[in-house]
Amino acid sequence: MLGLQKGRYRARVAESDADVRAAQRLRHIAFGEDRPGADPEGLDSDAFDARCSHVLVEEVGSGRLVCCFRILPLPDGGRIGESYSAQYYELSPLAEFEGPIVEMGRFCIHPEVTDPDVLRVAWAALTRYVDESGVKLLFGCASFKGTDAEAYLDAFAMLKERHLAPRRWLPRVKAPKVFRFAARLRRKPDARLAMTRMPPLLKSYLLMGGWVSDHAVVDDQMNTLHVFTGVEVGAIPPARKRLLRAAAH
Repeated sequence: MLGLQKGRYRARVAESDADVRAAQRLRHIAFGEDRPGADPEGLDSDAFDARCSHVLVEEVGSGRLVCCFRILPLPDGGRIGESYSAQYYELSPLAEFEGPIVEMGRFCIHPEVTDPDVLRVAWAALTRYVDESGVKLLFGCASFKGTDAEAYLDAFAMLKERHLAPRRWLPRVKAPKVFRFAARLRRKPDARLAMTRMPPLLKSYLLMGGWVSDHAVVDDQMNTLHVFTGVEVGAIPPARKRLLRAAAH
């Protein structure tokens, strides 16, 4: 499950408490050691960690942890209320989703690491898991750094124009502070600027045909704006699916 090696990097599932703490330390660094909700002991942790599998991407030579994320498998949409995302989004429309679903969360890459192969290995590992487990929907919260929506208006305008969730699955507002970009924005997006400001993880979701909520949650504790993001595995474009599977095998 989820174990593979490609070039300089390997992906594996955390096997011990020490592995999980290493992931929590990396998350603390990547999400901002000086953010309002940061733990003074240097760990980013929550109650969901105990319920999730944690995936580590490491340098083969040094063993250095360069990327991590966690996954929460659920048997179908009827259990989506147990997810991390359900704290922030009203997800009852997705309760009708049939088949296994997986929440991907707390994805981060060490801020000193810029090698794009790290993200490729992470997605390759997840692709292998999705194929082996018959997952039908990947979902999670894709985050923009900071809570100033003004910095990302072209990105949000592009999400509104091209990537909103199908009406039948559209998450509803639940969090107390949100930016309703689909309702508020009337601008045409500058495509170049929009993609420059789009977070890498969200770009990956969108390239796979992913869709987003019509509003962003303002998360002061994490110092982020995030959108609910879903990828229906059966709807991934065939060419993109071939690329993902080639990397995973």
